[in-house]
Amino acid sequence: MAEKKIGEVTHYFDKIGVAIIKLSAPLRMGDKIRVKGATSDFEQVVDSMQIDHQDVESAESGQELGIKVSDKAREGDDILKVE
Repeated sequence: MAEKKIGEVTHYFDKIGVAIIKLSAPLRMGDKIRVKGATSDFEQVVDSMQIDHQDVESAESGQELGIKVSDKAREGDDILKVE
C-alpha cells in the first residue's frame, strides 16, 4: 500500500484521545491514515474531525484540525494517508 505524508501531530490531548494535526495535504472523513513516529505506529479510518470545535467533513492543506485517534499520538508524529 502506498502512503503519503499529509501532516504532522502538533499536540495530543491524552484525556480525550484527540490529536491536533497541521495538514500539508487535504484530508476527508473516511480516509485511512497511519500515525507513525518514534514510538507510535497505528492505522485508523478518520471518523471524527473538528476545526475550532466545529465538525467538518474535510480539511485543506495548511489547516489545523483535531481528530479522534484510536491510540496515543505524540507531538512530531507523521500523519500518512494510506492509499
